[in-house]
Amino acid sequence: MRTAERTQSGADGSRHRDLIRDASLVWVASGVVGVSFGAIAVTGGLPVWVPVVMSLTVYAGSAQFSAVGVLLAGGGPLAAAATGLLLNTRTAAFGLAVADVLGPGRLTRLAGAHLVTDETVAFALAQADPARRRAAFWVSGIGLFAVWNLGVLAGALAGDALGDTARYGLDAAFPAVLVALVLPTLRADARIRRCAVPGAALALALTPAVPAGVPVLVALAGLALYGRKEVRA
Repeated sequence: MRTAERTQSGADGSRHRDLIRDASLVWVASGVVGVSFGAIAVTGGLPVWVPVVMSLTVYAGSAQFSAVGVLLAGGGPLAAAATGLLLNTRTAAFGLAVADVLGPGRLTRLAGAHLVTDETVAFALAQADPARRRAAFWVSGIGLFAVWNLGVLAGALAGDALGDTARYGLDAAFPAVLVALVLPTLRADARIRRCAVPGAALALALTPAVPAGVPVLVALAGLALYGRKEVRA
């Protein structure tokens, strides 16, 4: 009996090590972009505590960038909050996608809801079985939350010392990681490809004309094609 328990424990430990190794790429990208966000907020004139508290309570990268952009452009707190809420509406769909992954209990679901991001959902859904999806969600979500907030704090404290963060090309980090996460699912499921391709095309077409984060919301229109059956000749 003890041998079986040790074997199972070793298998779980190996599985978690694999997840940590794979999730570390997302964490690195998150930390780097978090540094950029903290630096942009502080160099724009906001006090250090604003990006730090925002990252702990709001915890949504694109919404935070947009809200800070509104504040730095002279908009009021209500306009900034409205912008963040609009961009975060996509997490409602993400939450439905991982509703069975979070686990039982209200506190568990409440904590899990705070960790729902593009990256944690993509990482969880890329796994093959329910147990691994649950482990992937919590491993990636907790690690991402910790690294993002540490990055924001570091960037806010560094402030002007980092210079112009746009020259580092940090905006390409998250898209590259997300593409790597979703490619296996796109290869395996034709229905998902049927949604993703037109959704991505629509988002790309609108990117030059709309605020950051809105193309992601528009891309959800591709979900309308999910239930359609393949037409065979």
